[in-house]
Amino acid sequence: MLNFSLSELIQPETRITILDVGASMTEKPPYAHLIASGLVRLIGFEPNQAECERLREHYGKPHEFFPYFIGDGKPAVFWETNWFATGSLFKPNTPLLEKFQNLAELVTPVAQHNIETKRLDDIPDIDDVDYIKIDVQGAELMVFKGGEKLLDKVLLIQSEAEFHPLYEDQPLFADLDTYLRGRNFMFAKFVGFGTRCIKPTLLNNNPNLGTNILWCDALYAKNWLDLSPLSTDKIIKYAILAHDIYEQVDLVAYLLKHLDDMKGTNYGLAYQQWLEKPRPGTAAV
Repeated sequence: MLNFSLSELIQPETRITILDVGASMTEKPPYAHLIASGLVRLIGFEPNQAECERLREHYGKPHEFFPYFIGDGKPAVFWETNWFATGSLFKPNTPLLEKFQNLAELVTPVAQHNIETKRLDDIPDIDDVDYIKIDVQGAELMVFKGGEKLLDKVLLIQSEAEFHPLYEDQPLFADLDTYLRGRNFMFAKFVGFGTRCIKPTLLNNNPNLGTNILWCDALYAKNWLDLSPLSTDKIIKYAILAHDIYEQVDLVAYLLKHLDDMKGTNYGLAYQQWLEKPRPGTAAV
C-alpha cells in the first residue's frame, strides 16, 4: 500500500475534476482521500433527493451534487426498488435474481416512475472532466453514449459492469468494454467483483459470498500509447489519479517519463526513488 500522494512531488495547475454518476453515502469512494487534499472538485449525480442532500451536507463547497437521472436525454421509466441503491432505468430481472443468494431480496421492484433523463453533454458547466466513477445499475453504457464529447477529456474511468443480465435487456461487460476501447480507452484492471452462490448453497453462512462472479468494477485508462493530445497539466492529473487512487505505478512512471521528455524535468527518477523509499525529504527535480 503506497503511503504518499504524488501531489507531494508534483501538482497540477488547475483542480482535478471528478464526476461521480450514481454517487451515494453507502460506501467510501475510492477518491475520498483526494477530496481531503483540496486538489479536486467533485461533481455528483444522485437522483434520490434525500441521498443527494446528504452528499451536499457531507462534502460542502466547492463540490456540487445534482438529483438528475443521467442517461440518453429521453423520457424513461425508473424502476424503484426496496433499496435505493439498486433502482435502475432497466427492469430488474427477477427470475434470474431469485436464483442467487441475497439478490432478489435487495432488488425487489416497488414502483415505476416516468422520469426525464439528462445527457452529460447537455449539462452546463461540465465540459472538462478528468475522472469518472459510475455505478448506475446497468445504464452505464447509456450514460457514456450521452457524454461522448466529455469522454474525449476524461483520463480514467471506473465503471461498474455486469457479466449477467441482472436487469432486463441491459448491456453487459463485453458491450461496455467494446465501446470504451472504441473511445480511445484501454482496459487497466478489475477493481472489485460481486459474487453470489446459486441457491440453496450458502458459503460460510454469508449470503453475499459466492463462486459466481456476477458483476465487477473495471478501470479504464486513456490510451497511453498516444499522449500527444494531452497538455502537461492533463498528464500531471493523469499521473496523480493513477497513483493516488489505483497505485498503477508503472503507468505513473511512464507518464512522468513522457512529462520529462516534454519539459526537460526529472520527475520520473524522483518518483522511482520515492517508490523505493516513501516520504523522503524534498525530492530534487
